[in-house]
Amino acid sequence: MITMKRYTIFKKAVLAFCALAMFAVQGYAQWDSQKAHLIVDWQMNAPVSTGFADKISGWGMNFEGFYDLTSRWSVGAFINFHTNHKYIGRQTIQLSPTEALTTDQQRSAYQLPFGIGTSYTLYNGRYVKPYVGVKLGAAYTRYTTYYGAGGVFDSGWGFYVSPEVGLKIYPSPHRRFGFHVAGYYNYMTNKMATLTGDVAGQSNVGFRLGVIF
Repeated sequence: MITMKRYTIFKKAVLAFCALAMFAVQGYAQWDSQKAHLIVDWQMNAPVSTGFADKISGWGMNFEGFYDLTSRWSVGAFINFHTNHKYIGRQTIQLSPTEALTTDQQRSAYQLPFGIGTSYTLYNGRYVKPYVGVKLGAAYTRYTTYYGAGGVFDSGWGFYVSPEVGLKIYPSPHRRFGFHVAGYYNYMTNKMATLTGDVAGQSNVGFRLGVIF
């Protein structure tokens, strides 16, 4: 059931992403397909502002389409997803003055941000193009704690912002295909209620490695 719900949410987000990209394309009068690109990244992510699921993991991907407005400025849309996990050994949790639970926990934090972004190329070299950028949008999160034969979860939406620095590397100048490397920080305003406490806001740091088409 959890897998089906995640698939449905991801499908809706992809459709929203595609609609946003098509709107941006139609809105630009002098569209040039040679200036449009797609980035597909593998993503490593480490939460830094909560102890709920703070183990670094590589269970994530990033997709973004961008358009070169000028030789240095690009705009586009993005969507990415990530899951972080953490195992907590057997312990007694005081749920209320009269209730206690003794169990181990498997925690899972799922993130799905999407929106728009822009980047500025710092040096427009033939082979390597360093840049700085920022992404803005919305984020869906779902925090799940599995214990015994069941579990509890909480999900919600929030605002998302993510500055990043990166490199676009082109083995052959003036070709569309290249490699992408980026480091990022992000912050989400999402609030979650968990088995052992509430989480107000979520920050992450990480890096991406992928290809450009």
